[in-house]
Amino acid sequence: MSTFKPSCTNPAAILMLQGTASDVGKSVVTTALCRIFKQDGYRPAPFKSQNMALNSYVTEDGKEIGRAQGVQAEACGIEATTDMNPILIKPVKDMHSQIVVHGVPYAYMSASDYRKDFLPQAKHTVMDALNRLRDTYDIVLMEGAGSPAEINLKDRDIVNMNLAGWADAPVLLVSDIDRGGVFASLVGTIELLEPHEVQRIRGFIINKFRGDLSLLQPGLDWLEERTGIPVLGVLPYLPDIRIEAEDSVVLDKMPKRSVKDKELDIAVIRYPRISNFTDTDALAAEPDVSVRYVTETGQLGVPDVIILPGTKDTIGDLLELRERGLEDDIREAMKTGRTQLVGICGGYQMLGTALFDPDAVESGLPQQADGLGWLSLSTTFLKEKQTVRVQGILSSHCPLLLSTAPDSGSASKPVIEGYEIHMGVTEHVTEPHVSIDRTLDSTNMKTLFQIQRGEGNTFDEGWGTTDGKVWGTYLHGVFDNDRFRRSWLDGLRQAKGLKPLDSTFTVREAKEREFDRVAEVVRAHLDMEQIYRILGMNS
Repeated sequence: MSTFKPSCTNPAAILMLQGTASDVGKSVVTTALCRIFKQDGYRPAPFKSQNMALNSYVTEDGKEIGRAQGVQAEACGIEATTDMNPILIKPVKDMHSQIVVHGVPYAYMSASDYRKDFLPQAKHTVMDALNRLRDTYDIVLMEGAGSPAEINLKDRDIVNMNLAGWADAPVLLVSDIDRGGVFASLVGTIELLEPHEVQRIRGFIINKFRGDLSLLQPGLDWLEERTGIPVLGVLPYLPDIRIEAEDSVVLDKMPKRSVKDKELDIAVIRYPRISNFTDTDALAAEPDVSVRYVTETGQLGVPDVIILPGTKDTIGDLLELRERGLEDDIREAMKTGRTQLVGICGGYQMLGTALFDPDAVESGLPQQADGLGWLSLSTTFLKEKQTVRVQGILSSHCPLLLSTAPDSGSASKPVIEGYEIHMGVTEHVTEPHVSIDRTLDSTNMKTLFQIQRGEGNTFDEGWGTTDGKVWGTYLHGVFDNDRFRRSWLDGLRQAKGLKPLDSTFTVREAKEREFDRVAEVVRAHLDMEQIYRILGMNS
């Protein structure tokens, strides 16, 4: 840890990280700096004025923000609030999105209407949130989006250089050397900015470097001479960063085939509007589990588990799943009797017999669709969104196939914690609303969990077949519950004739270790003393 001890300022010092493109590592570097400043004895907070993401995070008061800012708040050791991401854009269809303002759905808008009607009034929302953070914390780390050199968007920008100007924030520019063209990206970005914008850039950070730094040094020297801006560090490529991602672009790097040395094969269906895919991160971290993403027919095979994850467009993604032939692949896998089928949120809705959207809540037009027909459930989409943290236990007749091995921990039922983000209400139906190929026995189902929403009453949540082979829940984060996750996985192992592993790791401790690991690497390769000086915090 650095011995550099800068002084604190009031209101909070601010620093903005922008990037030469999307997915250059801004969020991870911001997260690492959040943890470094916390380690150095300060109270940092993250801020992203406008985030476009389908991975959400529910705050303690039941509001919805981008997942990256929620995770960054965890790295800071503080509770996330909507001030950290006052505007969230959730794409629904091409060119149309749900706009969430301070954690509450505001409107569905086209891209052109958003720019024309919403952005001109957004400055006050953004700056009020930022100022509240600056009045509360010591350092606010502002994260940009995409690139500040997107010429067609600059006139109404609220997330890059315009915001830096409003806040009078110094900027660090991050670029990804692994994708190639790092010098062109940095110099090209500088060339496309206005002189007053260039003056805000106080340093470069080159990310994801794999090679010999001595071979890169001549290029770094040239870059500093050409631009007059110092390179504050070259960060090494870290292949296995386990910090939750906000953008499904990271899934392009995920395997589509099972890892052969793993004993459990879990296949996740990746549809176009997949959301909160971080629900499976804890599964992927287990030593005996391979998690892979399936997009096309022929990739599925016969895995141990098929997971239908969340989606921002349930009916649209269900139709896309059918169009790609994946519904037939799922049925073929289930015929073997060796596969379990699990749905989370939108995937849970798909497992039912029918979906109704009479008010065009998700789809833009009133419509309905046949579900996959694995559970006797019907879902209707309502205008009001449910966003809440929940806690509970397994129901008394929970049908899930859990381990029969003695539990090394408490003899009580595993505690279940999670969060809900959905606009659908799902009900058990004794007579399916639509005709489907699969014969359903509506009595052949049991509820999964007994939960509380906040301080309210206890509710039954989730349904599954009595044989435990098909089940679904609205609870995001269900696999982050350590005892439940491991008992469920060990139940799968026992069904295959394998011995259970019992406990392996806890999500909370693993997350903390990962924050510290990434912070250690970033601290070792960045000029932190110079960064503190840029913040205006002197030793």
